[in-house]
Amino acid sequence: MGSMADARPAPMLPLRWPGRPPGAAEQQRAEPDERPAGQRNLRPAEAAGTGMPEPVDVEVRTSTRRRKTATAYWESGHIVVVVPSHVRRADRQELVDWLVGRVLAKRPAAVSSDEELAERAAALADRYVDGVRPASIRWVTNQNKRWGSCSNATGDIRISHRLRAVPEWVLDATIVHELAHLVHADHSPRFHAVANRHPRQRDALIFLEGYSLGLRTTTG
Repeated sequence: MGSMADARPAPMLPLRWPGRPPGAAEQQRAEPDERPAGQRNLRPAEAAGTGMPEPVDVEVRTSTRRRKTATAYWESGHIVVVVPSHVRRADRQELVDWLVGRVLAKRPAAVSSDEELAERAAALADRYVDGVRPASIRWVTNQNKRWGSCSNATGDIRISHRLRAVPEWVLDATIVHELAHLVHADHSPRFHAVANRHPRQRDALIFLEGYSLGLRTTTG
């Protein structure tokens, strides 16, 4: 089912629109002449047409090198929007809102309910963990030292709310990790053989180490 953000037409500006947020390599390649055009703190995400009430930081940058494209992507827990410097300020707001809406529509926070999380876990289990099913899986806000947990006694899996802001593949790898604990309770080689069926399990671990450091720096 398409999201509200995807259903909205693109602003009528002389630009071509990216079909998806840039890959990791593009996100890390900063243009030397990009410069901030303003920061809006705790901007309500639903203002971009997503229907999600959670606030999000949006940083707007302009670039003289960009002539025909604009882009938006996640960076350190907030959204960065880069627009060509020739875009008129009067037109910029509509453009920014449209791009932010597309980025938010593709973030894991779109898996907002426990029911949607269960559907995602079921699909991942069928693909990587031999179709195993947890007794329940849901988001929790009281799990600040672990990204996820699995109780082998009850079969319940809990996912930290902090993972709402990570890329989809990181969330998926974490879910697969916890599903693998339903098969092997420990962290034995047999457990890792199952968990590592997700091809980016190691990448997710590296990402979460950096993400955790960033969260500690921000809140500390």
